[in-house]
Amino acid sequence: MEMHEIIRQRRGEQGMSQADLAARVGVDKRQIRRYETGDTQPTLSVAKAIARALGITLDQLAGEETHRIDLSGEWWASWQTSMQGEEVITAQQVLLRQQGELILIETITRGIDVEEGGYMWRGELRLWDNEILMGWYAAADGAVRSKGTMYFVLHPHGVSLKGRWVGLSYDGEIMTGWGAMGKTEADARALIAELKQDPAAAEALEPATS
Repeated sequence: MEMHEIIRQRRGEQGMSQADLAARVGVDKRQIRRYETGDTQPTLSVAKAIARALGITLDQLAGEETHRIDLSGEWWASWQTSMQGEEVITAQQVLLRQQGELILIETITRGIDVEEGGYMWRGELRLWDNEILMGWYAAADGAVRSKGTMYFVLHPHGVSLKGRWVGLSYDGEIMTGWGAMGKTEADARALIAELKQDPAAAEALEPATS
């Protein structure tokens, strides 16, 4: 695909109008129209701004073929956490919306009752080399303070993620535990059970120390 086709296609995929893209890039809407018709090409600085706005790299904007996996859709996430010192394994549905290397994530279900420590949350992950995802999460429920970081390793076929979370939880300011995502609840829970067999799992719910 040519650059002008990529700009037009990606803008449509992102649900942006020409005016929206122009505002994000800092150019006149008529200039975006010229880029999309192929009448003119953006300067390097403008091309960088367009790529950022569209959630793609400069190479992708230039038409270089990529094979980035698309993780968009509904998943099941399972977490190893604790409440009052007792291990709790939760599972909840989450929605992933991928925009290039950036993946927006938010919960669809709470997983467990509020009284048991369940809460809704949102966050972001960034995909590196089709293999590693790193990001953050924060509670979306006003009364819940939980927030922290996430690290996942992506299955080669993109069917699951295995990793850990570190952050503020019910039992402490710096806690950590296993985390996993799969296409079904059973898949996600099975991944947590698999991770718990790891020798390091004995320390999973210990407060993180330097």
